[in-house]
Amino acid sequence: MLKHRNWILRASIFVNAAVIFYFATYYTIRNGAFDISEDLQFGSARNAEVIQLGNEVTNFYEVSSSQKLVAQVIGSNAASSLGQQPPSVNPIVQGTTTNAQGRSGRVSTTFKSTDASLADGQDRGQDFAGSSVSTPQISDGGAGPSLRDVIQCHDKSNEYTIAQKGDFWVLYNYVVANRTFLCHESVTYTTHADYTFLDNLKPLIERWRGPISLSLHAPGTDFVATLASIRYLRKCSSPLISEYVTFHVYFEAKHLPKTIPQPDKVLEDDSVNCASSPPWYNVSSSSLYRSHKKLLYPVNVGRNIARDTALTHYILASDIELYPSPGIISDFLEMIRRQDPPLLHDKPKVFPLCLFEVESFAVPPTTKEELVRMLANGTAIPFHKHVCPDCHTVPKGNEWIKVPVTPGLHVFHIAKRKGRWEPIFIGTNRDPYYDERLSWEGRSDKMTQGYALCVLDYEFQILDNAFLVHRPGIKKFRPDRARAIISSKTQSIIKHFSYPELKVFYGTRKGCIV
Repeated sequence: MLKHRNWILRASIFVNAAVIFYFATYYTIRNGAFDISEDLQFGSARNAEVIQLGNEVTNFYEVSSSQKLVAQVIGSNAASSLGQQPPSVNPIVQGTTTNAQGRSGRVSTTFKSTDASLADGQDRGQDFAGSSVSTPQISDGGAGPSLRDVIQCHDKSNEYTIAQKGDFWVLYNYVVANRTFLCHESVTYTTHADYTFLDNLKPLIERWRGPISLSLHAPGTDFVATLASIRYLRKCSSPLISEYVTFHVYFEAKHLPKTIPQPDKVLEDDSVNCASSPPWYNVSSSSLYRSHKKLLYPVNVGRNIARDTALTHYILASDIELYPSPGIISDFLEMIRRQDPPLLHDKPKVFPLCLFEVESFAVPPTTKEELVRMLANGTAIPFHKHVCPDCHTVPKGNEWIKVPVTPGLHVFHIAKRKGRWEPIFIGTNRDPYYDERLSWEGRSDKMTQGYALCVLDYEFQILDNAFLVHRPGIKKFRPDRARAIISSKTQSIIKHFSYPELKVFYGTRKGCIV
């Protein structure tokens, strides 16, 4: 009996000790950081008290940076549930820093914004190079699949590389943008030029506001002027150029520059005077080294270089004089994330944009409503209406103009390539490349790619609200004897070389022509 009483006494002491420990612990927790997570279990009715207590904890206790981040996130969620303005939290998103050598390196992601508004001009994260630059905000989570899950792409490097490409030497990623992207984070505008066309870069980037991969043809002494133009653009023009534009330079092996500075030395030249005219000012194409040496402009070499170096899965392969309607990137990626019915199959597809020209005195339209008004009063016309209407007439183009504008982007019409249509579209590097034997002077430089797309039975999913506008000035057909001779030689190359090769690789299909 005595032994039994001893066990009861010991149990009673244990229980009392446990009760005392419980109350002591509860008192401690009520005055400590852990009350935040405990109180949240009791529902949103206590959230205001939670935020206040969380602030007290931050003031009176030394907590780790990770604990502070958790407190911020919890406080933000609590305030949202009460209809209050959440505390200001600046998410760290994918971007770049620039190291001492001028090359780019990634900034790690802490967490991503999931703002579903997708409005252009909203800030995704840090500003770079001392400038205030905004990037369209793309939802990569929330309702439905994430962009990363839908696109399933592979990230690429923007490492500087020297390589031979046929008869050319290429300086890939010679001057890189300050900001870089994962493959699903944006759409890259890929294009080409010589330095006399670089006045187009500022209006282009101000409308695109995303990554641009630009290849510059710079043989011989044109190389010096090209580097001077890059420096001028980076120092004196829009800060968006430094943020988003990556420059690649290429030249014929028989027409090398005398010296080629290392990439980290290109921007070190302090001789740039922003008060002076840009290097391309009042320079005609006839004064170029290329013209003196009677070199053809290798348009398709430039196109393929710019494509190969794009960091993103989706690309818009276009010409530097074609300015996009603003907001395409965010609207297009949201369309891809939604996976609308036209996208739900494995057939190859690209997304053409309607093209237009405007009078020389007109300002290129930024919205479809504005474009429709200009088409009605004659200050805008379909692209190349007076030069080669069959080359750029978009199927159901008249109906496209009449379709009411709705928020975002959608597939307006699914077409197949017919005739000599040369669409400009958002696609990927999985699409057929351009024949590098063809030049700008010889015309028909995109026809071989068009044939391959036709034979492979691509769908051309025309977008409803996106468009491109050529720099102001409507083109008229003017006979050019010298160019006609080169064009005749180009047709011979296509007939005797390109077309037989395309038939071997891709086969034939009724209605597909070069």
